[in-house]
Amino acid sequence: MKEFWSEKAKSLTPYTAGEQPRGKMVKLNTNENAYPPSPAVAEAVRRAAEALRLYPDPDARSLCVAIAEYHGVRPQQVFCANGSDEALALCCAAFFQNGTNGADGWFPGVSIPRRVKTPDVGYSFYPVWAELFDVPLEMVPLKEDYSVDVEKMYGGCGMILANPNAPTGVALSISNIEKIIQRTNGVAVVDEAYASFSRATAVPLIDQYRNLAVVRTLSKSHSLAGLRVGYVVADENLIAALRTVKDSFNSYPLDALAQAGAEAAVRDAGYCRKVTEKILKTRAYMVSELEKLGILTLPSEANFVFARFDGPSAEAVFTALRERGVLVRWFSGRRTRDFLRITIGTREEMDTLLSALKEILCK
Repeated sequence: MKEFWSEKAKSLTPYTAGEQPRGKMVKLNTNENAYPPSPAVAEAVRRAAEALRLYPDPDARSLCVAIAEYHGVRPQQVFCANGSDEALALCCAAFFQNGTNGADGWFPGVSIPRRVKTPDVGYSFYPVWAELFDVPLEMVPLKEDYSVDVEKMYGGCGMILANPNAPTGVALSISNIEKIIQRTNGVAVVDEAYASFSRATAVPLIDQYRNLAVVRTLSKSHSLAGLRVGYVVADENLIAALRTVKDSFNSYPLDALAQAGAEAAVRDAGYCRKVTEKILKTRAYMVSELEKLGILTLPSEANFVFARFDGPSAEAVFTALRERGVLVRWFSGRRTRDFLRITIGTREEMDTLLSALKEILCK
């Protein structure tokens, strides 16, 4: 029954988030950080709670300053949102919605959709936003090795690309990202949700390319998935467009607790580096141990690995792991159904997963 639904609501196929289990499980399915946030976060949140009768700063100016200092940019080049998902959705509305007569050509009196390019295997929320905001997407096939086909990404009226990619974990070099930006006839959105684990970022390019918007999140790198804080680093003109859309939808997307906790986390850069190093070491260990079991992974620069299973199938292994209290992520798409995406947890969690895999595969 969809009585009283708008036609748009009826047409939507919503994004399916990773399962949040109620019982006790080894949770390796949603790429949360394996470690708690900086100790400074709890104290900052406690202090902010004393002023909850007041509205928060609608532009999160203090947080923008902290992020700007972290990246070496100007505060006016930073926009904060309720998680990178909201930041990406606002990018679609601000830069891509209902575009016509653009890179696909122009003919008098004829409206031609401006197509935004994105890889055919990527963050599965992109097509959902495209449907919501009437953005024509051109799905560019990844190569056989699951890397982005750089030349085929050229020429769109816009581009949205996760780097490192999700769910594969494969990253493009910044030089290849730059080639795509140069050949994009509109805004190039680079989604860097996992960039802290690859040590490569397109942020230094924003002063050179006015059409570049880099989207980041504190969910993974700073262990703040529960606070929902994302941001965009871009030219001031693009930031102004994002603020215009935001203030036409929700002037207060980031609450006071989130702003305070996020700023404390960003300013404790040393803690973040230590945690990241632990995850990178565990990732290397995990890849090595999977190889010993005959399980190959794509080259990951994220806090997860994308592991291929041929016999038994990835779906069967997913189910068997779940029965043993280990939760990973399986995607049913044609090019992803042979893989499991496994978040890098603590060393103990990885050993639990490996023990379960040995039991399943040696049956």
